[in-house]
Amino acid sequence: MFYQPKDGHPLPHNPFNAIITPRPIGWISTRDADGRNNLAPYSFFNGVAYAPPQVMFASTGAKDDQDNTKDSVANIRETGVFCVNLVQTDMKDAMNISSATLAKDVDEFAHVGLTPIACETINCARIDGVPASMECKMTQIVQIEGASNFVVFGEVTGIHMRDDTIVDGRFDVTTFNPLARMGYRDYTSVKEVFELIRPDD
Repeated sequence: MFYQPKDGHPLPHNPFNAIITPRPIGWISTRDADGRNNLAPYSFFNGVAYAPPQVMFASTGAKDDQDNTKDSVANIRETGVFCVNLVQTDMKDAMNISSATLAKDVDEFAHVGLTPIACETINCARIDGVPASMECKMTQIVQIEGASNFVVFGEVTGIHMRDDTIVDGRFDVTTFNPLARMGYRDYTSVKEVFELIRPDD
């Protein structure tokens, strides 16, 4: 089948997200100018450069108590920093609870029952116990086509890795099985990996 998104689609559910799968989940922690912590998952997330290391995530919605965006973007506008936390599969319920739309003054760490721990290079909290966290300084926020669509780019200034994730000198995702987003309400867990040697290696 073929369809043009501007005309809609003939299926019961939008297939767009299901086509772009699996997607890593960036569990983004931020802090507003008044020192209140916020936490929210984003599956429009990825790394975008090696040197310096840089990441991005996209926010595609707005809340009534923020100016045309969500808490994460609003907080980053105020402070210029954020932290990306990885989601292991057995933290899926906590991640899902943190996706709820709550008032901007609600601390999702407390709401979910997670422990915030101070970052080293930025004034922000990270999640205690996650496999890895990346401390980031925002480099730019780009508004893209569509209402309330923003892409946040950040340079990674500090990386935390849980000791048990390092096996034979490599960060091993099979030690914690990262959670990934599929389409609709579906998720998957990374449990197996294989290696391919590129022609130029």
